[in-house]
Amino acid sequence: MDTVEELNNTYFYAGRSNLTASQLLFMIFCENTANQLGVQDFGAIVSIVAGLNVLPTRTKPRGAIEGTSLASRGSRKVFGTAKFPWGIQLPSVIGGYPPSTLKIKMVAKISAFTGRAIPVVGWIILASDVSQIAYCTVRDYNRIARGSDKIW
Repeated sequence: MDTVEELNNTYFYAGRSNLTASQLLFMIFCENTANQLGVQDFGAIVSIVAGLNVLPTRTKPRGAIEGTSLASRGSRKVFGTAKFPWGIQLPSVIGGYPPSTLKIKMVAKISAFTGRAIPVVGWIILASDVSQIAYCTVRDYNRIARGSDKIW
């Protein structure tokens, strides 16, 4: 963080003077966002995009979501028709683009499970980033803001 001062009920932060409380909050938010984003976020975005149903596929039963994803196709190449041992079935997320198409289906094949889990991991990483950015922004802002300008 940069030097922080207060003058005439305004703030000085990161080389900018005469900031209102909301402008100060926005500056801290931008700083925390820049600090948080990195290589893992690129991986999260790649995971999410890899899970989009953009590739054409065989004819599917009525009610199935059209197309397949890069993650699913790659997973099926790696794992083939291998199944989980002892007849175990695990839940996998199908659809979700838009959220009204989201379904959970139990699967026994390792390839189906991993292909559908890759975008879920991406969403979890991004959700973690958003919560960390929000927490750090409020924490840093409340350290600087005075009196009624504080959040909570």
